Amino acid sequence: MQKRLKWVDQARGLSIFLVVYGHNFPSNEPYIYSFHVPLFFLIAGMFHPNKVDLNGIVRRARMILIPYFFWAAALYLFWFFLGRNYGDSAAMDASPIKNLIGIFYAQGGSEYMEWGIPLWFLPCIFVVYLLRAAVRRINNKPIQALVTITLAAVGFIVPTYLGFSLPWSIDVAMVALIFYTLGELIKPLLVKLSAVNTVILLLVCLALNLGGYALNPEKVDMYRSIYGNPLFFVVSGIGGALAAILLFKLIPVFGFLSYLGKHTIVLLATHIRMLTLIKIVAFFIFGVTVFEFSEVEKLIVSLAQVIMVIPVIWLVNKFVPILDGKVKKA
Repeated sequence: MQKRLKWVDQARGLSIFLVVYGHNFPSNEPYIYSFHVPLFFLIAGMFHPNKVDLNGIVRRARMILIPYFFWAAALYLFWFFLGRNYGDSAAMDASPIKNLIGIFYAQGGSEYMEWGIPLWFLPCIFVVYLLRAAVRRINNKPIQALVTITLAAVGFIVPTYLGFSLPWSIDVAMVALIFYTLGELIKPLLVKLSAVNTVILLLVCLALNLGGYALNPEKVDMYRSIYGNPLFFVVSGIGGALAAILLFKLIPVFGFLSYLGKHTIVLLATHIRMLTLIKIVAFFIFGVTVFEFSEVEKLIVSLAQVIMVIPVIWLVNKFVPILDGKVKKA
């Protein structure tokens, strides 16, 4: 059993908070997108098991896919009976059939996943897990690296020529394999890193992140397979992800972020609906129908969404912890 690292949980907590915050479209959204999803993948790779067998795959499927299909079905039903009649969903006139298909397609944008786009990540991370397990079966490390780079190149190229998204974000998973593999390989080094070397590496990684971000001509969005310049995207993503992890290694005192980092699935699934609830309350109390938040308000709303999810996290983990990815060891 792999020991939990508080500073890694805190970095994961930061990542899920940035997901919530980014979905409120702050002015710094392009910068957030340069590294917050790569951070998720890199941290996931840090806990890739040394051995993957059929039992391990089944257990991982239970941890990821059972929560995915439950939350996807629940969000679809909410959208079908209520959500699609209001706000942006009503203006889009999205197809109920396509959105039902989207539960299984799991990567179709608002046309297929208007009920809960953020959930694209869960099937994708499962595919990344399978890809890394397959690559690790190659005994030759240089060939492993070559295969990983080749898969990533295919992941970058395929969306350009296909013109549509692959199910379960397979092309995104190929690209994400870079971050996931790096997380697995670099974890032992990060654990042993001295405080002085942590500071030095943090500054180097931050410089790489900012440099790659500044040089990339396009806003990154992994969900939509938008990377701009692939090299600058990878450099910026790795730099930002490692900088965040190293920061919390230096100052692992943010307990609230650690809590969030342990419950990312529930947060991923429900934070948009908490925004819906905030808007409903604002409408009935203040009569607000058009929501244009200031930058400060976007941050406050994001914090409110996270806090509102906490009772849901408590209920889920008390009664059905599998819906938060919690599966007992066999």
